[in-house]
Amino acid sequence: MAPNFRFAVVSDLHIALPHTIWDHPSRFHLVEVSIPAFESAIEHLTQLNLDFLLLPGDLTQHSEPENHLWLQERLAKLPFPTYVVPGNHDVPVVIANEQSIGFADFPHYYRKFGYENPQQLYYTHQLLPGVRLIGLNSNFFNEDGEQVGRLDAEQLKWLEEVLAAAGDELVLVMVHHNVVEHLPEQSRHPLGKRYMLENSAQLLEILRRYGVKLVFTGHLHIQDVACSQGVYDITTGSLVSYPHPYRVFEFQQDNYGREWLQILSHRVETVADFPNLQHFSRQWMGDRSFPFLVKLLTQYPLNLPLADAENLAIGLRDFWANIADGDALLDYPHFPPAVRRHIQTYGAIASGIPTLIDNNSTLLLGSGPWSVVSGE
Repeated sequence: MAPNFRFAVVSDLHIALPHTIWDHPSRFHLVEVSIPAFESAIEHLTQLNLDFLLLPGDLTQHSEPENHLWLQERLAKLPFPTYVVPGNHDVPVVIANEQSIGFADFPHYYRKFGYENPQQLYYTHQLLPGVRLIGLNSNFFNEDGEQVGRLDAEQLKWLEEVLAAAGDELVLVMVHHNVVEHLPEQSRHPLGKRYMLENSAQLLEILRRYGVKLVFTGHLHIQDVACSQGVYDITTGSLVSYPHPYRVFEFQQDNYGREWLQILSHRVETVADFPNLQHFSRQWMGDRSFPFLVKLLTQYPLNLPLADAENLAIGLRDFWANIADGDALLDYPHFPPAVRRHIQTYGAIASGIPTLIDNNSTLLLGSGPWSVVSGE
């Protein structure tokens, strides 16, 4: 039996020392707050008697060596063990260049944070008696040299061997790309599919076969809890994007052997130079959302004419901020019916009923395909 324990997830830090900040007028990431926001989250988390901390990728802005070194040194000072996996921003190139470390270099920076074997970009570690972490690398370079989300065959084979040896341990999986869809038809949507593993179905089949129930992801920069046939994918928003969230989890087993996971979400409300970070960041996202919204409306499945899409996009200024918030309730009654219905599918409505589980909820694990005991 796994013990009761408490842990946290902070995702998509995009750490950028001030002199390394890449500036572009249309960037969504508010990397100016990466370090102070991380420090704010850590200040809170060090008060909670955590058993460990998980960081599911995009640790740095663009994999700059000095940003990796800063984070490596900061994590070494934390009072609890910390485990990381690489995001697409952490391994953007196979061979190191003037800006970024190389693909194979990543584990060498994080030998104290999961990568005891620096020759491999994935690992397993016993967190506590009866509790095992599997950290996966979801970054893959295809034949054209393009970086995509995928687990290679060698890693999948290794994963099956680890799970077979795990026996009755509670297994937590951490990987950057999404494993379960968090957006409507995400695995085939032109905008959403790049945030998912290309072979997520293959991974899910393995996880179900070995009874793995919990996967922790990032990449999408939204607060969302999704489930596929008993496997929960809990994705956590980015610390440098609205609403600057992080999560605290409590795992417990009751006297009947049932497993419970309580999810509590927190936000960084203020940092130096940004006294009202939440308001500023929401405006920042809205100011940069128009091109994204036009793509959303002109591509599958709506395929609206450009002029119609541009007209409607103005009224959707806060759409992505609402999605990032989690538990979004979306309705645009003045929109054309087909567009209105499609936009509603992005919200927290299941069978016509609001299901507010993305930020604060309690899950009863292993009791069916979807078992939320309580939400907000």
